[in-house]
Amino acid sequence: MRRSERYDAEFAEFVAARSTQLHRTAYLLTTSSHGAEDLVQTTLAKAYASWWRVRAAGDPVAYVHGMLTKSFLSDRRRRSSGELPVAETPERPDHQPDPVDRLALLAALATLAPLDRAVVVLRFWEDRSVGRTAADLGLTEAAVKNRSLRALRSLRQQLDDDVLAAPADTDRRTR
Repeated sequence: MRRSERYDAEFAEFVAARSTQLHRTAYLLTTSSHGAEDLVQTTLAKAYASWWRVRAAGDPVAYVHGMLTKSFLSDRRRRSSGELPVAETPERPDHQPDPVDRLALLAALATLAPLDRAVVVLRFWEDRSVGRTAADLGLTEAAVKNRSLRALRSLRQQLDDDVLAAPADTDRRTR
């Protein structure tokens, strides 16, 4: 087997094993299924183009997750982006148990600044350490802690407000 064929096979194996996790993280970052698909596709295209470098990294999974996060942040920094959010409910992934809670959480996540959203997703959904999150985002550990506290405070306030404002016939606690 030639070297390029071996790299292609390794990359295909990586994609098969990790694309679901990458899509979940991208979905939480972008808060839309279509945005997540675009972000994963962009990230995997970059990873394929530099697979030799990804492969040589100590942890290729972490390397590609870092690429995903950096692609998300880079895309959000561009002021020329012509994409606008839509009022439609995103497609429902099978692993989400309560659509009301999910939509409230996604709406609250969407209000956070992109870097704060990335910190929350990496720290709490991806269950990464402060140090690893800081390394992935190019921040200090103190900055990650500070952004986490601020973002979580904002999310708690928004979610508590949503629960209090919910009509009585949609009370989620009685289901």
